[in-house]
Amino acid sequence: METSIPDISTVQKASWNKFSPGWKKWDDPMLRFLEPLGTAIIDHLAPQGRQWVLDIAAGTGEPGLSIARLLPGGTVVITDLAEGMLQVAAEKAARSGLTNVELQEADANALPFADGSFDAVSCRLGYMFFPDMRRAAREMARVLKPGGRIATVVWAGPEQNFWITCMAQGIARHIAVVPPDPDAPGMFRGARPGIISELFTAAGLKQVSERDVPAVLPVDGPQQYWDMMTEVAAPFVSALSGADAATVARVKADVIAAMEERYPKGDIAGLARVIVGVK
Repeated sequence: METSIPDISTVQKASWNKFSPGWKKWDDPMLRFLEPLGTAIIDHLAPQGRQWVLDIAAGTGEPGLSIARLLPGGTVVITDLAEGMLQVAAEKAARSGLTNVELQEADANALPFADGSFDAVSCRLGYMFFPDMRRAAREMARVLKPGGRIATVVWAGPEQNFWITCMAQGIARHIAVVPPDPDAPGMFRGARPGIISELFTAAGLKQVSERDVPAVLPVDGPQQYWDMMTEVAAPFVSALSGADAATVARVKADVIAAMEERYPKGDIAGLARVIVGVK
């Protein structure tokens, strides 16, 4: 039986809420890792004046909070499916003294905003998890004003993101896992060049283009990499939680060894893709 969009969203919400403490703990290195991706979005959106900007699936608040700092006369509406992640974003906004930020739970497949509400729409690393990517593109275009700008970022392929595949390969050597459905929500669902651009164009967006953006995960070595990934990556934690201690130890040994060989000093390379358009 095919899983419905509401069912998928419910599972995703529970998962992101469960792991929001881990994302809060590792927020600083994650922010440094993902900063070039947010910069690519901001460069296209070019926020200014009294604009209203929507940041979808913002997690702990980026790039919405950075946009808000650049837009003192405007408003940034930060949304996410999980209230736990939004709570972290709210704490960060309060510490920064930002008063032009609104936070709201929202599902990208059914945005609770009127047509043409926003001057710009951003979405960093959420798009590939949306149950219906085509519907999400239509929703994002719907809430955008004519002439408004949109930018999203997804991960490039697994071969270009060893920071993910290292854990996945280590687990697969020792634990029987069901191969992911390439069409189901997941890390690399938007990796094929052109796939998001095609959805944007079909949704009526113009001047659609894409480019790759490199990033570096700033861990200080293999052990810190293991610690981080086992606190923020739901699929890996799920796989490891069903294994006995000896099996987990073998997985860890393989992952540490692979990282020692390729990135012994940390600073693990990754690659994302930014896709932009105009309504």
